[in-house]
Amino acid sequence: SPDPAEPPEPPLFALITVGCTLTGFVVASVLGIAPAWAALAGALVLAVRALLRRRATPLTVVRSAAPAFLAFVLALGVVVRAVVDHGLADALHRVLPDGSGLLTLLGVAALAAVLANLVNNLPAVLVLLPLTAGAGPGAVLAVLLGVNIGPNLTYAGSLATLLWRRIAQQHGHRVGLGEFTRLGLLTVPAALVPAVVALWLSLRVVGG
Repeated sequence: SPDPAEPPEPPLFALITVGCTLTGFVVASVLGIAPAWAALAGALVLAVRALLRRRATPLTVVRSAAPAFLAFVLALGVVVRAVVDHGLADALHRVLPDGSGLLTLLGVAALAAVLANLVNNLPAVLVLLPLTAGAGPGAVLAVLLGVNIGPNLTYAGSLATLLWRRIAQQHGHRVGLGEFTRLGLLTVPAALVPAVVALWLSLRVVGG
């Protein structure tokens, strides 16, 4: 019988580049540099290597960058910015709970999750972090939990979900919105509530 096919070699260069890019995010934040420059550097390294090894062409590199998706993200940011400037920030400030108790943190995380599902988690975190910064680290961390765990009820909830759906469709896998939402309704509360409880317990131990 024929020998089983050898498993593909791990993409070490790509993994190292991704690791360096993530490290670049941290370094850039410490130095006050926009993390986008670290992301651009990582993308350029991978693209140049693929071009030099003739595994890609300039056209395939441009297609991989998904210009239409980038335009969508830009348009989303413009629309959300306009909504925020015309009353959304003030409305959120009025409904955000104040304090560091468990119910308050649950409320902040739930609000962040709902907003992320409505307008996407990236604009949501940019809107909510300035509003909660004065309330202490507990509220800020609750926002981060909400916008990262919560946006799994709508396709537009997070950029990661949009990218996942795009890649899944390219490979012939389609997930209906109904199934996606049902799974989100089951998993989001099951993950978000324990995470907030763990945050509250941690704050009681270390203070904050």
